[in-house]
Amino acid sequence: MAGHVITTRVKSQSSRLPRKRFYRARAHSNPLSDSHFPIPISPAEFDYSHHYPHFFPSSREHHKNENAPFPRVKFADVGCGFGGLLVGLSPLFPDTLMLGMELRDKVSEYVKERILALRASTNPGQYENISVVRTNSMKYLPNYFEKAQLSKMFFLFPDPHFKEKNHRRRVISLQLLDEYAYALEVGGIIYTITDVEELGDWMRSCLDDHPLFEQVPEEELETDPVVKLLTSATEEGQKVARNGGQTFRAVYRRIKINE
Repeated sequence: MAGHVITTRVKSQSSRLPRKRFYRARAHSNPLSDSHFPIPISPAEFDYSHHYPHFFPSSREHHKNENAPFPRVKFADVGCGFGGLLVGLSPLFPDTLMLGMELRDKVSEYVKERILALRASTNPGQYENISVVRTNSMKYLPNYFEKAQLSKMFFLFPDPHFKEKNHRRRVISLQLLDEYAYALEVGGIIYTITDVEELGDWMRSCLDDHPLFEQVPEEELETDPVVKLLTSATEEGQKVARNGGQTFRAVYRRIKINE
């Protein structure tokens, strides 16, 4: 009886969602500063079995010997914040592996604990397709993703870096779009949204000027189930909605250069 009580208590504690107030951090971090955290040498070294144990019940090497194709991350949420988008996307695409990338230590730890709690408190198999890493995507994106691996990338309410001298810190730029184009498959979608009009114009201008991206037509976005989550799933998006703010969205498709 005592053992049952202990087991129940441990399960209850493991399934309890973490509280944000214990994981608060600065709103933004300097992506150009040096941080210390483990980085895979190459995408082949990224340990999928650690992040997605439901999809990898045994070691990665053992899985490679099976006939089944090796599942890979297809969605990347860059600067995932507190993980709201990942949690919203997970049930919509239950068989698609998604990875949140967050630079802030406390925030990435919160997302990790949130996912573990959701896995423990819901039906078996739910939220097993999402995970998070603490990393700097502006520096290390190619360490995580092979060429043409991703089908969707998300950049929701990124740091605007208002000062002109800090524009080089912005997560959307012509130079960084080269890396995003490398990681995205042809036909893959990049989603951006902000409540800062100047930043919205900046991101749209960068995407317009890049030869490997074209804007997704508005009529196509109306049938895309992901679009609704851009404003409703994240903490920042909810804050903007509560304050009656305006958002500026830019959604573009990875294309192939006509030869």
